[in-house]
Formats: sequence, structure tokens, C-alpha cells
Amino acid sequence: MRPLPEVPSAAAPADGEQAGAALVEHYPRLVRLGYLVLPPSLGSHRRVLKAHALAQRCLLSGHRAGAEAGVPVPRGPHGAAAVDPSYAHARRRMLRAALAAGRPRPGSGRARLPSLLPLVWGLRLFPHSGGSDGLALENALSALSGPGRAAHALRGLEGLAEAEVRRVLADAGVADPYAALAEAAGVPAPYALLGSPEFDPCSLQARPPDLLRRRRYAMAALAAVAALLVCGALLGLPGEGWGRGASSGARYTRAAVAGQALDPGRVSRVSARFWQRSTRTDFTSWPTRGGRAGDTGLLRRALTVWAHPDDTVRSSATPDTPVGPPMGAPQLLYAGEVDRVAVVLFHDGLRVVRYAEPLDVGRDEGVALDFARVDGADRASAVALIVARAGDRIRYLTAPWVTAVSVRNLLAPGAAPRPLRRGPDGVTAALTSPATARGCRAWEAIEVRDGRSARLMADLGELAPARLTSGPPSAPHDVTGRAERDGWARTACLLPEVRSYGVRSVNSWQYAVQSLPEGDGSARWLCTRAETWRGTGSRVLAQFQAPSAPAAATGGPPGAVAARAEDSPACGARDSRVLAGVLWKSRGGHWYVLAAGSAQFASLTASGGVAAHSDGRLLAAPARAGARARLNGTLVDGSRAGALR
Repeated sequence: MRPLPEVPSAAAPADGEQAGAALVEHYPRLVRLGYLVLPPSLGSHRRVLKAHALAQRCLLSGHRAGAEAGVPVPRGPHGAAAVDPSYAHARRRMLRAALAAGRPRPGSGRARLPSLLPLVWGLRLFPHSGGSDGLALENALSALSGPGRAAHALRGLEGLAEAEVRRVLADAGVADPYAALAEAAGVPAPYALLGSPEFDPCSLQARPPDLLRRRRYAMAALAAVAALLVCGALLGLPGEGWGRGASSGARYTRAAVAGQALDPGRVSRVSARFWQRSTRTDFTSWPTRGGRAGDTGLLRRALTVWAHPDDTVRSSATPDTPVGPPMGAPQLLYAGEVDRVAVVLFHDGLRVVRYAEPLDVGRDEGVALDFARVDGADRASAVALIVARAGDRIRYLTAPWVTAVSVRNLLAPGAAPRPLRRGPDGVTAALTSPATARGCRAWEAIEVRDGRSARLMADLGELAPARLTSGPPSAPHDVTGRAERDGWARTACLLPEVRSYGVRSVNSWQYAVQSLPEGDGSARWLCTRAETWRGTGSRVLAQFQAPSAPAAATGGPPGAVAARAEDSPACGARDSRVLAGVLWKSRGGHWYVLAAGSAQFASLTASGGVAAHSDGRLLAAPARAGARARLNGTLVDGSRAGALR
């Protein structure tokens, strides 16, 4: 097939009718080009129909080609257009569509819909068969990529020079036209074969398909339609199926397991003394409490909202907590009225779920549903849950083995705790929540006693409070002594960094004490690690606590965060080592780089903005304001380790 004749540049601004006429004239060429570029894996029949479908789309949009000034067209040596602009636009669309047909659609998750037109039933269409040369060329083209076939067709069928082929391919969206040309150069077949009837999808042969297979498919389709009609009739029966009048709640209660989960009469109830003989001392041994534990209507509403909440329900969940319906009848922990709100607490072995509905008509907050993971709880972590939260005030529901509850202000380590009153059902009086308070003027944690020990629990904005501990990661223990409370007094204001993060416990321990230059006293280095209920997502903070003025009741200003990390084993039971540094200014106005490592470090090195070395696990080196140093250390076993990050 000969190349397209040159068209004078005066023909470039063709109107819609001229563009349409040009496309009709070049329709066979467009179809042939699409047939050559489409992937051979489609088969001859589908390639023929696909090529015609793509060409007809180009024909429908071809009347706009003359108005698109931004579409580049080939140019001759003297500036004349090499082809009709309408055809150049249609060819570009054909190439884009044919190349896209050979590429997968990542992330869509949907199959491509077949073209509606043209549509052929009962026949298989093929171009005319050629000789051995044509078959060899077909095999060679099938081994090329889509851009390679396009480059071969543009050079052989369209008669374009290599520079023009690269420009057309780039305009059609090919990322590497040079590679496409190099790939097409490996096809030795003569270009004249591209114009033969073997590659002409407009000159076709027709053959019937597999008639026996078609008959089997037709019979299977009729049987499937009949089955659907019967099932639809059965499902539409009143009172039993999922017809138009069936509610979403009825759909859940059709299943036996879901029906048990939504039946308030089937919820698990635990007796008041069961925890004393239970082999497990956790949420599973909590007794059922509350003045409305027998309110069937309240429990049914709570279970229904849990199973399928609507858009009016305010819902929250700790990270990675499933929010789906219960898999069976859950355990009822509490159902009662707190601060003019009806509250229900469930436990299903993995989660604690809190349902709350206001008792006063017209209250704006509406129904609330909160989820929190508590799997793997033990006696120490299952001592309390937050049963009510109103503004900055909270109330706790304590475990049955808790004998006394008091409130400690963590920022006042020298102050005595004040008793916190509890009702007969284990609900405490209201206290201020530090998780929602503005600023950090006080941090009220509860100290619960169970006859053997006292534990500090802090509200971090979730249903389950976090346990606060001190001591090395290998043996953390409850905060009891004044020295440990002093450390927490300057650490508590850093707890908002792990608020609403699904935290189970927070351990803070002193790993080094450093004498400051110029006789400015001694600083403490602490590592604070927050562990989550889900196991992943732990957060680590290394803090530097400079000496502060002594005070009778307060512990001093918050420590400075020297380094932080997430999902790191550092400062934990698996890997207790930690190294961090800060840029510190003395009272005399001089700047120093200070660093401290845990007991595993034998020497420290600073490089970058500051060059220094220390044969111990403490380092202090003069520096300039704004200096940035890289810290590394050598462990006692000779291996190297970097700073926490």
C-alpha cells in the first residue's frame, strides 16, 4: 500500500464535514492499522471486530479533528502537512486505543466490556489466508510488544521516516519510542506484505463456530435462567424471603448465629463471685452489673446498632480494631444509666464495645458506638474501663477484684492521692480526663489497688486506660516510689503523642545520668515505650531531662524529646538498647552536643556537624548553634549501632 499523498497546508483547517469525509475515505487504512497493532492473543475474529469498533469510534470523533489546534500533524520538508489533519488525529486515537487494548488495567478490578458494535452472531470472521511469508510475518509480529507492532506498521504501512515514527508513537502515549523502533527493526519481512489481503480486516471470510458447543451453552443458559426465576419467586414470598418489605434487621435474624447475636436473652451473663474461682482473671470473669442489665429493649437496641449501625451513629475504634457485628452472643459487662446516658458494655473475647444513648430528648450527641481491642488482657490490664465520657469528665467501671481507687496528679509527685468514690456497681465518681484537656497543667491518673499491689492507669482517649510502669524493659513494674513518680512527672505531658493509638501500657525508665559541662548539674536520660493491644505500632521516645529548680510538689518541666521511633524493638524486652543525643545550651551561653547510650554501649562517636569521640556511653562535645551531628556507637560485643530514629 502506498503512503498517503501530501496534502497542501491550506487543507489543514478542515471543517467537520471535510474531516468526516476524509475519515470515511481512509477507514480501511485505519482498520488495517488497528488490526496490526492489536495483540494477536485476541484471535483473528476478535481482532477484526475490535479493529472495526476502534475505527468507528475514531470516525465519530473525527469531525472535531480540524478544530483541535493542539494535535501535532506530520510536516514535509517545506512545512506542508504530510497527511490530512483529520486523519492524523484519527490515527493517533486508533494507536492509543489499540495499544491500550493490549495493556492490563492495574487497580481497576473490573474486566473490560466488549464493544457493542459491530456485533456478529453465529459466524467467525477471518481475513483471507496468505502464503508462508504472511504466516511468518504474523508469527514475527506476535512476538513483538504493542509499541513494536505499532512502529513496524507506521514505518511499513504508513511509510513514515524513523523520526516521524518516534513522534507519532510519543504522541500516542508510548513511553520509549526508540525501544519500539529497535524492536521493530528485528522483523525482516518486507513491508509490502502489510498491504496484502492477509492483513486486511475489510476483506473477510466467514465460517460457522463450533455448533455443538454453542448448543450446549444455549441449554446451560436456559437452565440458569429457569433456576433464577424459581429462586426469585421463592425469595419474594411474604414473611419468609428478602422481599421489598423485609427489613435489614430481619435479614440478620434469618441466620441462626446472627439471630443468637441479636437476641438479648442469649447474651452471656457472669455471676458476681465467678472471678474468685475462675482460672482466668481478665474481662471474661467480670460480673454483669448495672441497674438496666435486665432491660431487654435497651440490650436489643444496643445489639442491633452494633450489628448494622446507620449514618446517625457516632462510631469510633482504636487502630486495627474490627468494627463488624458480633459473631455470636457477647458477654454483657454493664448496662445502666450514667450522667443521663444509657450505657451498655459488651465483651466478645477480642473487643470491648460501648453503646451509649442519651436519655434526654433533644440532646445533640445522639447514639455512640465505640470499639477497643482488649485481647490478651490479664489481671493488671483488665482493672478498669471508661464507662462514660462527657466533655472533659470521665467515669471508670472497675474490676470486681479492685478494693480501692484513688486519683494521683502525675505532675505533682509529692502530693498525696485523693480517694475516688465508687458506687455499688463499680462506677467511679467523675474526674477530669487529661486526654481531652487543653494544655498540661495537671494529669490525673487513677491508682487502683487489688489487695496485693497498686497500679497507675491513665486515660488516653480510649475505652481501656493504659497501664503506666517504670523499670528496665526486662522487668517493668508498677510506679510506686517517689523517684519513679518524679520521672513520670516530667514524662506525663508527652503522653498525648500516643493518645488514641490503641495503647495497652507505657513504660518509662531511666537509662543514663550525665554530668553536664560547666558544672550545670546532672541530667537524666529516659526511654519511654508505648505498647499497643494489637502488638504492632509501638512508639518509642528518648527524652532528655535537664536539671530543674527543686520544688516541693512538682517534678519540673516536661523532658525534651531527643529521638522517636515507631514499630522499633528499641527500648523493649527484645532489644533494650537505646542511643540518643541533643544540642544543649549551658547557663553560660555555650552550646554542646550531649549523647547517652544504654548499658550495652562501650563507646560513642559524633560526626557530621560535630566531630567527637568518647570511650564510654556518655558524650559531651562543644558545638555551634544549629549544629547537626550523626551519632553512632560501639557495643560491648564490638558491633556497631546507630541512634534511635
